[in-house]
Amino acid sequence: MKGEGKRNNAKCWAYVAAFVVFQTAIILIFALTVMRIRTPKVRFAAVSVENFNTGNSTSPFFDMKLMAQVTVKNTNFGHYKYENSTIKILYGGNQVGEAAVVKARARARQTKKFDVTIDISSTSLSSNSNLGNDIASGVLPLSSQAKLEGKVHLMKVIKRKKSSEMSCTMGINLGTRAVQDLNCK
Repeated sequence: MKGEGKRNNAKCWAYVAAFVVFQTAIILIFALTVMRIRTPKVRFAAVSVENFNTGNSTSPFFDMKLMAQVTVKNTNFGHYKYENSTIKILYGGNQVGEAAVVKARARARQTKKFDVTIDISSTSLSSNSNLGNDIASGVLPLSSQAKLEGKVHLMKVIKRKKSSEMSCTMGINLGTRAVQDLNCK
């Protein structure tokens, strides 16, 4: 009889130890997957050109309106609330256009899409010798920058600040008036 009690006692401790190991593994998997907070990605999904006017190589200028679809991809298990921000369009390192990004929320594990309209003009540029050459080549190189600052909210308890940055390059084909080689990082 005494041997049976010791065997049952050892069995009970083995079950408790197995349960503790199982629970530790579950908590570790949960912490490494769900609780890991990643930085959301902001990108241009598509860009089109409207109201396009340009000069020639002797009197270079450009005026246009870009219609862009912006995506905020949130791969976290909690939503991402970001604040008001701006998207800047640059030519040769100089700002030629700007659009406002209104604060919003990207839901958990989803991509939020919204449209922005950006008026672009070369009137703010100082005399730039490259503009005439770019117009003569038929492709106008532009770049864009944006930074969305916000917080990722996990289970309405954990909040972590995250900043998403966008840096895109594109070329505006002056012949077809289309955007080509859109590349975002």
